[in-house]
Amino acid sequence: MSSLSKGVRKAEVSLRWDPSPMGEAPHDLDLVAGMYEGSGESGDPAYVVHFDSRSPDGTIILNRHSDTGQGFGDDEVLTLEFDRMAPVYGRVVVGVVIQQRDGRRVFGDIAHVGLTVEEDHRELAAEDFSSVSGSTAAVVCEFRRSAGGAWSFEPVLRGHDADPEGFLRAMGR
Repeated sequence: MSSLSKGVRKAEVSLRWDPSPMGEAPHDLDLVAGMYEGSGESGDPAYVVHFDSRSPDGTIILNRHSDTGQGFGDDEVLTLEFDRMAPVYGRVVVGVVIQQRDGRRVFGDIAHVGLTVEEDHRELAAEDFSSVSGSTAAVVCEFRRSAGGAWSFEPVLRGHDADPEGFLRAMGR
């Protein structure tokens, strides 16, 4: 029996991108996760994990955070532990947002942006952002708790044109 038939218990979302060319301001992309109570189909998230933080209960942790995309391997890594989440939470939305400090940038402006979602070293999804290349932010996946308590994974790629704060308010809608 696969772990997906039992529901997603722990997932890892990894983001990578190439640093900006010499002489240009650094590209800064951020993984974000919003946790919603109940089905979470409307309203604001109960909390948001972003910018080198973690959820209050420790079930969502941003393990690695980069401001530049420099280094080897993944630049940002988000770990989600669904088997430890309180029953009040029923939806988690994960997104990527580009910081807009030095002028407007979209995914198409940044080289080799890529994202993977894995559970137990098995790839659930991979994305290169080409279909949302004109966006400044994107929802990349959702996790939902069933009535029986099992968590499911849903790949989603929905582009947004928003600054980081605006995206945090809109990502779950």
